Amino acid sequence: MLTKNTKSYLVFILLLLISACTNQVETSQISPQKPSSEIEQIAKPTPQVAKTPNLQHELLNGKNATTASPIGKFDFENFTFPLPRGWQEVDSKEITLENGKRPLTEERIGMEYVTTKFFDVTGDGEDEALVVLKVLTGSITIPQNIYIFEWKDDSPELLWNFRTGDRADGGLKNIYLENGELTVELFGRDRYIFGEMETSKIVGDEERLCCPTNWTKTVYKREGNIFKLDGDRWTYSLLDKNAEPIKNMNELELQEERGAKQ
Repeated sequence: MLTKNTKSYLVFILLLLISACTNQVETSQISPQKPSSEIEQIAKPTPQVAKTPNLQHELLNGKNATTASPIGKFDFENFTFPLPRGWQEVDSKEITLENGKRPLTEERIGMEYVTTKFFDVTGDGEDEALVVLKVLTGSITIPQNIYIFEWKDDSPELLWNFRTGDRADGGLKNIYLENGELTVELFGRDRYIFGEMETSKIVGDEERLCCPTNWTKTVYKREGNIFKLDGDRWTYSLLDKNAEPIKNMNELELQEERGAKQ
């Protein structure tokens, strides 16, 4: 039988145990305070890295990549192409691809197959081949050469070839047939093809090569052995898609310059 003192002692021990458990529960419910440096690190936003635009996505969209015409079966990845002015070598005016490429060396430029599109650019009812090659320079530049072949005597015959610039500096945006007319889009302000090369840039068309802000749409008509510019040149803004295109910007700016001098 427990004495009175023993009972009092047991009650005291029980109260101590209950108090200890309560403090432990309350402590576990309180989140530990994070150091201020750790809080700042969590709250700091992750910097967003601007992506370089893919300037070849329209050209490589897969449209007009096949044809029922015989030229559609020809292997342009193993073929010899003439080099346009500006890319010709000292001892050669042509280049031969093997498996779609000629490697870049210290002595010779490199070239790589990009794509082939098929359109009836002559209006004879048969598709021609528009072959695009990229010049390999050892850097991220994208100057390109375009060749238009028709199928004649069971082999491709060159109708016209021209070169384009590098990305924002007159680089190729797209090439296609619109309303039966050969249409070329080049990055830059008032850029178009003259003979075998794109025209020089107009004053004020200097910007980062990676990220063009304008592009030019032009149409070409076959005359003899070449295609010539047909109609006006239209410059569009890539920054404001709703902006009206500017017609023949080079002439417009020259007129404004003459007016300012008078």
